[in-house]
Amino acid sequence: MAARVVCISRELGAEGETVGRLVADRLGLQYVDEEVIARAAERGGVEEDQLTDSEQRKSRVRRVVELLTDAGTATGVPGAEPASLRAAREDSHRALIRAVVAEVAEEGDAVIVAHAASMALGPRDGVLRVLVTASPETRIGRVAAAEGDADAATRVRQSDAARVEYFKRFYDIERELATHYDLVVNTDLFAPEQAAEVIVHTAGVAA
Repeated sequence: MAARVVCISRELGAEGETVGRLVADRLGLQYVDEEVIARAAERGGVEEDQLTDSEQRKSRVRRVVELLTDAGTATGVPGAEPASLRAAREDSHRALIRAVVAEVAEEGDAVIVAHAASMALGPRDGVLRVLVTASPETRIGRVAAAEGDADAATRVRQSDAARVEYFKRFYDIERELATHYDLVVNTDLFAPEQAAEVIVHTAGVAA
C-alpha cells in the first residue's frame, strides 16, 4: 500500500523543510513540524520554547557557559539549574515529543519534518523514512545566502555535531547511516521540486 506517513529528516541547509512542504502539498497530506512542539507542550504543561530548547542541541559556547553556571551553583550562587536536573528535564521533554510523533503517525496522512521522526518510528508499514541531505559546501553556501550568516560554516558544523550527539544519546545510534532510511535524496543534484517528485513517487509505491 502507499505510505500514509512520510518522515523527512534533514540536515541544516539541505532544504528539507521546503521539500517537505512540497511533498505534503502534492500528496494532500498534513505538514507537521511545529505542531509536534505545540502538542507536546500542551500535553506536558510546559512552554513551547522550553521544549524547543530541550530538543535543539546547544552550541559549544553555550555549553561552556552553562557548565560555568553549574559550577557557580555548587559554590552557592543562586538561580542556576544543576546539570543533572536539566538533563532529566530535557529527557522528559524529548519523551513528550517522541510520544506526539507516534501519535501523529497513528493518525496518518502526514508529512513529519524533523524531530527524529524516522528514528522514533523505525521501519513499519505505511511509513516512508526519508533523509534530505547535501554536501557541506552546498549547505554552507545556502545558509550563508539565506541568512546572511558570515559564520555559516560554524553553524553547519555545530548542527552536524549536535545531530550525532542527539542520535547517540536518545537512540543509541553511534553513526547515522543511509540504511536508517528508506530513501536518501541529495539536493546537490535535485532541486526541491525534483526531490519532492522523487519522494512522492516513492511514497506512492511504498509498502
